[in-house]
Amino acid sequence: MSGTSRAAIDGPAGGDRPVVEAVNISKRFGSTVALSEAGIVVRRGETHALVGRNGAGKSTLVSILSGLTAADAGAVAFDGRPAPPLGDRDAWRQRLACVYQKSTIIPTLTVAENLFLNRHARGSGRLIRWSELRRDAERLLATWSVEVDVRQPASTLSVEQRQFVEIARALSFGARFIILDEPTAQLDGAGISRLFTRIRDLRAQGVTFLFISHHLQEVYEICDQVTVFRDARHIVTAPVAELSRQALVAAMTGEDVTMPEADRRPPSPGAAVLLSVRDLVTRSGAEISLEVKAGEVVGIAGGGGSGKVEVAEAIVGLSCPAGGIVAVDGRVLRPGSVPDALAAGVGLVPQDRHREGLVPLLSIAENVTMTVPHRVGRHGIISPARRDGLARRTIADLAIKASGPQVPVSDLSGGNQQKVVMGRALASHPKLLVLITPTAGVDVRSKQTLLGVVEDVRRRGTAVLVVSDELDDLRICDRVAVMFQGRVVHETAQGWSDNDLVAAMEGVDLHHV
Repeated sequence: MSGTSRAAIDGPAGGDRPVVEAVNISKRFGSTVALSEAGIVVRRGETHALVGRNGAGKSTLVSILSGLTAADAGAVAFDGRPAPPLGDRDAWRQRLACVYQKSTIIPTLTVAENLFLNRHARGSGRLIRWSELRRDAERLLATWSVEVDVRQPASTLSVEQRQFVEIARALSFGARFIILDEPTAQLDGAGISRLFTRIRDLRAQGVTFLFISHHLQEVYEICDQVTVFRDARHIVTAPVAELSRQALVAAMTGEDVTMPEADRRPPSPGAAVLLSVRDLVTRSGAEISLEVKAGEVVGIAGGGGSGKVEVAEAIVGLSCPAGGIVAVDGRVLRPGSVPDALAAGVGLVPQDRHREGLVPLLSIAENVTMTVPHRVGRHGIISPARRDGLARRTIADLAIKASGPQVPVSDLSGGNQQKVVMGRALASHPKLLVLITPTAGVDVRSKQTLLGVVEDVRRRGTAVLVVSDELDDLRICDRVAVMFQGRVVHETAQGWSDNDLVAAMEGVDLHHV
């Protein structure tokens, strides 16, 4: 379905007006066509998925639906009435709210202050009535079953709690249509389950959701309808139950896409041990010992609270362990030292690209080469030509969608930003590549590219450690160690079943139930 006319995107005649209806939306940014006669219809009480590869037009549509960007052509209506003028922010807040992957909560303010920012209760002297503000915040959170202390600084909230606070804040304006942009990208399995329970509860109370995700299994778990965008156009809208996973992927990509799996040839018995972790204990009490040989891909899996991320960050120097030894190619690393890990030949894709992986205002070239100044200059002086040359090779090798190496990474889509992080990890030709949740928040094609890189580097003799709870990430591994509550409880070679691995991550042994 092309989405080129109202009839093509609208549903059956009659019934309630759609919560939102966007028809024949077109938008250009210079020579770039961001949307071409695209559209979407979201009906009251449903959870409607919007999916597509990075660059498909999803973010532009959300920006238009949120009143942050004006369409060049087309129309948007809420409940059958035209959208308000862009400058009337209060009217937009009453119609919808967007909870972005990157939080809009101000960390230095309390939860209560964030909930009623610029809407503080004031006394006759125009001073803020703090006790009344806190009571209002407590009532608001109680109404929507959000269990958070309103007096605590927002910086202390978990990702999950921040999302619930943002949803409650949106609902306090009167909006009953919420756009969730990659809401699960930084949540573990238990957090995702709680989020989905909250979505179902809110939907029962009359809240409608537009759910944007790259995790297609979530679309089938939580959504009623799905709309696919590709290359700036509306491709199809259908009930989730009537669209197979293969058909959905084909609609997103224009072709079938399969994820790479591990090369079935194990590393040779005589391969050198490039990573040796002995009796590592993190500050939170998680423990692990393991070895990874040259050309081997080893996974560490586990849910929230398993300790998998903590041990990975201790291995690469992002945190200082309480005990144990980490050695790369025989060199014992200085605990808690990222520079020492880099010098020893460690490449890292961290868990959160926004906080730990990128400098958004710098260019692709600057981000890719910041850890390898010796490769792009001499005597402390950077050669722009050499720097840009390395960046161009990275752009080509990782299929980064950008016009050139000088593009700021803040201008890139999430999948392309993650490729830049991967490019920097590979720029030093690492002996050990550590990937922490490497495909979180990226589209199917970008995921395929990122995981395909692992197969390339392992053939060159690099040792790879993949730390994730995403099954697609773990399928490329020769073996997987599963952590639960800070301990390795299970280890399996390639060929594992999804049910067995997920059960192990949840602390269940299916063979002894």
